[in-house]
Amino acid sequence: MNKKNLTIYKANAVVEAGYKLTLNEQRVVLACIGQVNSNVALLATDEFELSAKEFSELFSVSEDRAYHALVDVAESLFNRYVVVDNPYHDRPSVKRLKMRWISSIEYLTDEGKISLCFSQKMLPYLSALKGQFTRYELKHIGNMTSIYGIRLYEFLMQWKTTGKREIEIDWLKKQFEIEEKYKAIKDLKKYVIDPAIKDINTHSNYQVNWTQRKTGRNVTHLTFIFTEKQPLTPENPKRPTQTKEKMINGVKESEIKKSAKVGESWEDAAARIKAKQ
Repeated sequence: MNKKNLTIYKANAVVEAGYKLTLNEQRVVLACIGQVNSNVALLATDEFELSAKEFSELFSVSEDRAYHALVDVAESLFNRYVVVDNPYHDRPSVKRLKMRWISSIEYLTDEGKISLCFSQKMLPYLSALKGQFTRYELKHIGNMTSIYGIRLYEFLMQWKTTGKREIEIDWLKKQFEIEEKYKAIKDLKKYVIDPAIKDINTHSNYQVNWTQRKTGRNVTHLTFIFTEKQPLTPENPKRPTQTKEKMINGVKESEIKKSAKVGESWEDAAARIKAKQ
């Protein structure tokens, strides 16, 4: 399989599920989901492999960082879970399903790659999909550095035919599993929304703007307006411009790249670096 042009298919129930993955865990999960044939029923014994070289090419990191990322993910991913609300149409008494992403994972040291199997409960959400699913190309999120940017992009892709989506803040925090964090709206904007929007606008195929809506005196909803970027053509090439170096929470991107730890989001790395200054 050509892993340079992977397409992600996910049931909307999983797109909107509650979970939290590190950046590299998210990358590994998506790279493996991209290898699934969404039209055919997936088996619990089906294995999906990802090498450090492939990880490096898909996510624009050095092979050395890719090796370390895969080692870390091989240790941590088995313990990550997903929470789906009201999972069964024919069993309304089941209000909540908590399941693992994977049933097994191996790191093949000599080959520099991992091999994993998705969990039994996860299979229907990734394969033999007949409706209510979200589709996008992995390359459009491959260079993102925010875990929230990737997830928000998926939320928006569910509504790409309308180009608009309103999301309740409490629901968003629940699905991101940050209910106990960022109590003030200014902090949510600074550490979650603004980095996510910047990631999408910089690295994806969509341009996003957003506004907020109040209920009474409190900000309760965020409205996202998004349009697909026009591809560059030979007749209308992009002119080179001088741009300032990208900053994340007041820290230069080049400094973050040098100092970020494996598995650490760029926002967390920036906060750590800034605290030392």
